[in-house]
Amino acid sequence: MSKSDTSSPQRAAALRYRPEDGAPVIVASGMGHLAEKIVEVAQDNGVPIYEESSLATVLTQLELGQQIPEELYQAVVDIYIYFLNFDPKDPEKYHREKESKERT
Repeated sequence: MSKSDTSSPQRAAALRYRPEDGAPVIVASGMGHLAEKIVEVAQDNGVPIYEESSLATVLTQLELGQQIPEELYQAVVDIYIYFLNFDPKDPEKYHREKESKERT
């Protein structure tokens, strides 16, 4: 999921992956109040939030139930890696480590 800054409407998308789907599927998406509700439900259920406004823009343009296109596979892999390394006590840890690796 993603949130954007306040200068443009907030956008959010939720993905689901099951092996039988073949690729992650859009299960929720929206802008404004709907995006806020998607993020709220995720937070209430302990789902980590991945913020990337440009990806959220692309994902919210897809239809519900649609598999993500192949061009987005790497971006979604990055999200899953983020979730695998997510530390609820330090939500920004992954981003700091990633930036540190990119500088070296």
